[in-house]
Amino acid sequence: MTGGAVFVLVFVPIIIEAARSARHEAGLRAAGAREPAGDVFRAMQFAYPSAFLLMVAEGIWRQPSFDKGFAIGLATFIAAKVLKYWTMVTLGPRWTFRVLVPPDSSRVVSGPYRFHRHPNYVAVIGELLGAALMTHALVTGPLATIAFGLLIRRRIAVEERALG
Repeated sequence: MTGGAVFVLVFVPIIIEAARSARHEAGLRAAGAREPAGDVFRAMQFAYPSAFLLMVAEGIWRQPSFDKGFAIGLATFIAAKVLKYWTMVTLGPRWTFRVLVPPDSSRVVSGPYRFHRHPNYVAVIGELLGAALMTHALVTGPLATIAFGLLIRRRIAVEERALG
């Protein structure tokens, strides 16, 4: 798979997810949802696509082959997307890129939330790891995944405070 194909595989879903998030955000705000202070949304908004761009660029430079690492990366990326879409379906119109808490809402404990409090972030780390393996991004992959993991850690703290 060429760098261009990996680029499409990664960024087409991101564009679709961003459009879905924007629709849900508008509905949540209209319903009176509040956004807690201290979120790292702006940093994540920049870091998430940048991480993938850097990995694809490193992959183009390295000219990866279709080896076991690529296959494992593709499987990891697909599994992560399946988990992410399961969280999206479970949350329905409450799923957004931002932390928005509707009035009188309660924590979701169905779907993947039965097994983990923050499955969407497990999926995001899986996406990053999968992309790193597919592109053979030996430098940017680990660095981007660790850096984004630190942002996720801060984001989870914001969500936990907001959801009580």
